Parts: sequence; structure tokens; C-alpha cells
Amino acid sequence: MIFAFRRAAAALALSTVLGVSAAGAVQLNLHNGGDVASLDPQRLSGDWENRVSGDIFEGLMTEDAKAEPVPGQAESYTLSDDKLVYTFKLREDAKWSDGEPVTADDFVFAFRRLLDPANASEYAYLQYAIRNAEKINKGEITDPEQLGVKAIDDRTLEITLEQPTPYFLGALTHYTAYPVPKHVIEEKGGDWVQIDNIVTNGPYRPIEWIPGSHVLTEKNPEWYDSESLAIDGVKFFTLEDNAAALRRYRAGEFDIITAFPTDQYEWLEENLPGEAHVAPFAGLYYYVVNSSKPPFDDAKVRQALSMAVYREVIGPDILGTGELPAYGWVPPGMANYDGPDVKVDWSELPYPEKLEQAKALLAEAGYGPDEPLNVTLRYNTDDNHKRVAVAIAAMWKPLGVNVELLNTEVKVHYADLRQGDFQVARAGWLADYNDPDNFLNLLKSGVEMNYGRWTNPDFDRLLTEAAASTDMAARADLLKQAETLAMAETAAIPIYFYASRSVVSPKISGYEDNAFDIHRTRWLTKAE
Repeated sequence: MIFAFRRAAAALALSTVLGVSAAGAVQLNLHNGGDVASLDPQRLSGDWENRVSGDIFEGLMTEDAKAEPVPGQAESYTLSDDKLVYTFKLREDAKWSDGEPVTADDFVFAFRRLLDPANASEYAYLQYAIRNAEKINKGEITDPEQLGVKAIDDRTLEITLEQPTPYFLGALTHYTAYPVPKHVIEEKGGDWVQIDNIVTNGPYRPIEWIPGSHVLTEKNPEWYDSESLAIDGVKFFTLEDNAAALRRYRAGEFDIITAFPTDQYEWLEENLPGEAHVAPFAGLYYYVVNSSKPPFDDAKVRQALSMAVYREVIGPDILGTGELPAYGWVPPGMANYDGPDVKVDWSELPYPEKLEQAKALLAEAGYGPDEPLNVTLRYNTDDNHKRVAVAIAAMWKPLGVNVELLNTEVKVHYADLRQGDFQVARAGWLADYNDPDNFLNLLKSGVEMNYGRWTNPDFDRLLTEAAASTDMAARADLLKQAETLAMAETAAIPIYFYASRSVVSPKISGYEDNAFDIHRTRWLTKAE
């Protein structure tokens, strides 16, 4: 377990219960949801961790207020004519929070560390576009020098790709592409992330971390544009109870809450007009089915469960915030994916007909009212997840499915999913970059986030062929073939496409609704 240590004790002694660190300081108090597992950017997996990591670290590229990629630690880049080699020039004033320069070698060190199979970084596959990254991560190449990331000099970094990758600049905004401080890690080893040791290169630096409670940050005076920061620091509060978060927001304890109970949306609109932000964004809410365990290895069982989900009532009625029903895997509007959206071939059937066909499929698999299918449905603690789970359990009941609901905190939930310790469980995915393969890779064999262990060689082949294609239209067609195949076999159960749900105080300006629901503190202002 990682314990919290304290830095700058004299300053912190001035803290109030709200965490305002000193007279005149402007602190953002943010409800962050789940508990942060680490401050190491190569040990993260959730959006709640991304909020912290993206404030304290910065990659070659970063996000603007609308979550579009813009230069970060790189002041410029060039791309070769064959679109395989990016050459980045680092800022002269890029520094770590201890004053040491950020060098190209820090990025080389970070990418090699990310892809070293001994480090078991869950999201390493997000950087497989880099030459030899996948082979190194899978142990097929043991020489890290073969990775397509080279330091030409202290300020020049060259990255060579396997094939042209249209979303690569977006992927470089992800925390898997952040540099880590080589000089500190070589000295401190795994202890480098303790508060007394950690150095970061983003707009802010962490000064307190109490697992289960909060992460506290302050301005990083070594960051190249620290004078532009209107907010002096952030207190990221751990709290998975959205109803409690809304109460604390109303009491003035939080400036922003990152989720709220959907049954409170109408109240918010009437009583706090303009403060609730509900916007579509690139995310998928789904149920994963453990295809490695009977009877869920039977596609008929999986399809029956999917057909019985009455998606059209979930967004408007059960949640009340209008999420769109999902009959495919890739959210609408993703880049590099022109053409009609992929949907299962039964999507347009009237719900009663879907239900009858679902009953017939389960009967073929040997289940029904006289031979019920017993299912444990897992979800992580959240009022909205519970609301959906209760509704879907009721939808499955006419099939002769008995559902036991089981909820755990988010860290335990996803740890169990990664271990395959579940039958059916909720999951969600928010786009890391604007391309359909970010979603489709969740169903690829060998990817750790393929929780259900569904596997299909034709699906894998189509993704591999798409990755090698330089013809964008042909690439999109291959990816759509892959999505169609996965949905035909019910690789997982898509339920709805996300809408972001936040509440933002009128004191906050600069908060831009965007398709990735990323709102870096550097762009925000708080009026006191």
C-alpha cells in the first residue's frame, strides 16, 4: 500500500477543511470519484486518475481546452514524407519540478519502461503504433534499442512508427506517453512516486496524497508557463457516492463534481440552471460477459442477454439524461470512420419481438423458466450503475434469468475483471484518442482490457490488416468488418453511448464541454 507523506508542512498547516492552502490562494476543490491507485503515469487505468496525472505531467503533446492535441513539452515537430517518422523538438525551458531539464532521453526511458514486459503496464498496447513496441512488450524482442524511439540529442526526439497512424498525435496526449524522471527513478526505484520523492513536469506538482481521501497539488514553479495559471492548486477528493458529492457541492465544498445521480438532473436544471453540464462524448457503457466460462461461452446465451436489454428506456427514463442506445461498439462521430454506423442486425426490431427471440435463444441453450439461468451481475459502487443494473435484471427476468447483484469499490471491481473473476459485469470506456481502433482493441485477443476473454482469429486479423493499411477508406472498411463480426457474436453487450455529467460552479470559467470530457486545470479560472 502506498502511504501519504507530507511536504511543505508549514504551508499545509494553514489548510482549512476545504483545503485552501494560504490566504489569497485560489484552490480548485474537485470531486474526483474513484481512489487514485498511483501517481505513476504508467500504473493508471481510470479517468479519475487521468484528471490528476494530466495536471502533474505533460507529454510531447497535450490537450487544449476542447481536448484537441496541441504541443506540450514539444515546441514543434516534423513528419517524414512517408508519414512514418516524427521528429520532435523539445522546449528549451522544459524542466522537471526539481529544476532538472526534461530531455529526449527521459522520453526514451519512459517508453522503454512502459513497454518492458517486466513492468506489466496495462495500457502499454496504446503505444503499439511505435515500431517494435508490440514485439518488445510481448517479449518477442528483448533488445530495447530496437524500439522506434531515439534521442538524437537532448532536445530532439525521433519516433518511428510501424505504419502511418492518423491518430498518433492524439495518442501522445495519453498518460502512457508521458515522460518519467529517469534521474529520480534510477536513484529511488519504486519509491520515486512517494510524495517526498516525486518530481513531475506538468503545470502542477503533488504535495500531499492520502489514499482513500485526496490528492493535493500546487503550481509547479518550474513549468514553462506557470505565470499563466489562474488556479494555484487542486484538491482531488476521493468520493464514489455521487449523491453525497452533490450535497457537498450544494454546501459549497466542491467547485466541480464529475458525476451526479441522474435522477437529480431535473432538479438541477430547475434550481441551479446552467450548472449541470450534460454533453455527448466519446464513450461506451457496456456489460462484459465472461466468454471463458460456461454458459457464457455460448454466443446464443450472450445474444439473448443483449437482445433483452431495452436500451431505448435507459437514457431517457432510467437515467433521465438522454444517453443514446448502443447497438454497436464504436461511438458515432469518431474520426477516420466514415460511413454508416455499425449496428446488430436486430436493432430495429420492436422490443417485444426482441424479447421473444431472446427467450428462444436461451431455450436453445437449455435455459428458461423451468431451468433458470443464474447470473451474478457485478458493478462498481455508483448510484447510476446500480440503477441500470436493477433495471436490466428486471429486463432479464422474463427470460428465466435470476440475477444476483454484487457491487464493490472501483479498484476492486476492475481488479476482479482483469482476473476474470466475474460472470457479467459493467464496464465503461472513454476514448483515449479519436480513432475507432481505440474501442475495437478492447475486444482483441491478448489485450488486458478484453475482460471477457472473447477471442476470434478473423477479428484479430481484420484489426491487424487495418493497422497496416495506408488507404484510409480501406482501413475504415476493415475496421467496420471487425466491428460487425464482434457484434454478430455478441463479444460484449453495448448498452449506451455516454454523456458526460458534471456540475460546475458559476465561479469557474474556462470549462469547455468536449467529446473527451477532459478539462485540464491550466485552462480554468476560479472567481472568489
